Amino acid sequence: MNTEYNIYPLGDSGIVVSFGEVIHPTIHTNIQQFIAILEANRFEGMIEYVPAFTTVTIYYKPHYFFNRIGKAPYEIVKSKVEALLQIPKAEGELTSRIVEIPVCYGDEFGPDLAHVANYHQLTEEEVIKVHSSGDYLVYMIGFAPGFPYLGGMDERLATPRKEKPQASIPKGSVGIAGGQTGIYPLETPGGWQIIGRTPLSLFNPLDHKPVLLQAGDSIRFIPITKAEYVAQKEGDHEC
Repeated sequence: MNTEYNIYPLGDSGIVVSFGEVIHPTIHTNIQQFIAILEANRFEGMIEYVPAFTTVTIYYKPHYFFNRIGKAPYEIVKSKVEALLQIPKAEGELTSRIVEIPVCYGDEFGPDLAHVANYHQLTEEEVIKVHSSGDYLVYMIGFAPGFPYLGGMDERLATPRKEKPQASIPKGSVGIAGGQTGIYPLETPGGWQIIGRTPLSLFNPLDHKPVLLQAGDSIRFIPITKAEYVAQKEGDHEC
């Protein structure tokens, strides 16, 4: 792939490929190119791979590689991974799926919208306009099933987490924490500043593809009214 990387073990059944130390679009592109190669060249004994901000972790079955050519399982897997990293990356840009996320901002759906606005000396309408402008890159999925960590939020909206996390954040809540924004796919505890809520379901374990968003997707927040939120939520229940 003609890019810098480091490889190190994770326990006795994982191997980590690190492409850098900072969150950056170029590192994200390198990760996406590598997992495309990995997906096309899965090797026996491999269980799954997990992309993150700067790394890809590959999990494997160590017993599959015991007593093979006199090497430890990690060394065998490492040589396979290094061979994959030498495969030339595909020419052209990676395709990015664009997913529109409808959001009802403020009121009971976004109880912290006023706080974010006051913190930055903006109106609530200005916060909504800034937050829903432009595209956001899904760098990774984590924290909870389907929770997207997004890059691309305007620095004008960067707001510290709450000093005291809430015991329960409603499913679909859209929040801000520091320089990031994200969406809660499940009702969980959390300390993000909640500015809105989406009627879309980001995680459904009964679906063939249970997670709506994937690393590499681009999303756009689309402001909707409370009536539109209710209509879309009811329509989702009827499906």
